[in-house]
Amino acid sequence: MAAKAQEFSSVWTRPERQRKDQPALSREQIVTEALALLDTEGYDALSMRRLGSRLNAGATSLYTHVTNKDEILELAIDEAFGEVRMPPLAPEQWRADLLAVGRELRATILRHPWISIAMTGAGLAYLGPNLLRLSEGMLALLEAAGFDDYAADRGSNAIWSYVIGTTGGETAMVTTVARSGQTEQEWFAKMMVMAGKATRGYPHITKRHRSLGDIDIAQTREDFFESELSLILDGLELRRDRAAGK
Repeated sequence: MAAKAQEFSSVWTRPERQRKDQPALSREQIVTEALALLDTEGYDALSMRRLGSRLNAGATSLYTHVTNKDEILELAIDEAFGEVRMPPLAPEQWRADLLAVGRELRATILRHPWISIAMTGAGLAYLGPNLLRLSEGMLALLEAAGFDDYAADRGSNAIWSYVIGTTGGETAMVTTVARSGQTEQEWFAKMMVMAGKATRGYPHITKRHRSLGDIDIAQTREDFFESELSLILDGLELRRDRAAGK
């Protein structure tokens, strides 16, 4: 006999509930405290029991609003991305505006480094109102700038994927630096010595490493982000122009 299919549920579509036998604990309180815990102690510190303790409520009280830790992460991720602004629609400056949004997305993830880990498991986070607002804004901007539905969809997805992926790598490095007790520049200099030894026999990689010898690593991270995101926008612009016969 086939197992009964698990009911599909989402924190974004399930109405908030309240228990009658205790003072109300709101979803807003849960999200605020979860963010504070994640920002100060990191991804591994979050648990239903730990969060309930910080809220002076039993873990069972949280289940009035969420079914598991993943749903708390979905709520916290969306709340953090509420910090990102979508500029007013201005099709003539679509590139500059998407670069600006990309910078804000990156800055938000760097401020909340747990996001890069949480996004890998919070599968329905993209249904949150702030993430929907940003996705809707990107699609509207691309369509207004002359991209067809397919190009706008794939372009928006490429931007999200690039920002989340590359910033995840950045947060891992920044976290490692913080644990080392060194400045980022000191850590980078020692890492490059080690990398130089490891990459002997790989001439293309070695050439690139040598070119990075005297850089300001913090500024270079920003510069690389901007130039790499610009490559995606270059490809989008070329696709649009070809479709228009230019």
